[in-house]
Amino acid sequence: MFTGIVEELGEVTAVENLDDASRFRLRGPVVTEGAQHGDSIAVNGVCLTVVEHEGDEFTADVMAETLKRSSLGALTVGSRVNLERPMAVGARLGGHIVQGHVDGTGEVLERRPSENWEIVKISLPADLSRYVVEKGSITVDGISLTVVDAGPDYFTVSLIPTTLDLTTLGHKQPGDPVNLEVDVVAKYVERLLGDRAQGAGK
Repeated sequence: MFTGIVEELGEVTAVENLDDASRFRLRGPVVTEGAQHGDSIAVNGVCLTVVEHEGDEFTADVMAETLKRSSLGALTVGSRVNLERPMAVGARLGGHIVQGHVDGTGEVLERRPSENWEIVKISLPADLSRYVVEKGSITVDGISLTVVDAGPDYFTVSLIPTTLDLTTLGHKQPGDPVNLEVDVVAKYVERLLGDRAQGAGK
């Protein structure tokens, strides 16, 4: 379980393309401190398992299904990535509940800078739009953000200087893909209401 509060901006140092998967080596001095084989680390919002750990780098295998459903397949050597370790029991929940299970990908459509913040418009897959509401939470590349405006096929977020400086969203340009994870609470509510409606119809 994660919170969407990015701990550091890491870097891809190697990519090995296999038949039905890819193996990434990533540098992240903060998240690798004390890391062990089998630990989880979120990479651009995708929960990955540490396969090997040496110094300030770790490797993780990414299966074909994950490559298909996320933007990790577009990563190359030198790509910057958002990194976060799982939330410790008893720690503050600074963002919102993030599972590291990407629901789909969007695309940066527009950036509108202002003096103290920047508005970023991101495309939204049709099957996810019902989960995104104004002032609700959404995870973009592993970053817990508040939705400013929610349209039928897009949403906007407002980014403060800290987010721009310390995450990938400070560098993403129109056309770049991003990983999206909607609020898991919304999905549970939908399922429960659907089950209740089906029960009432019997």
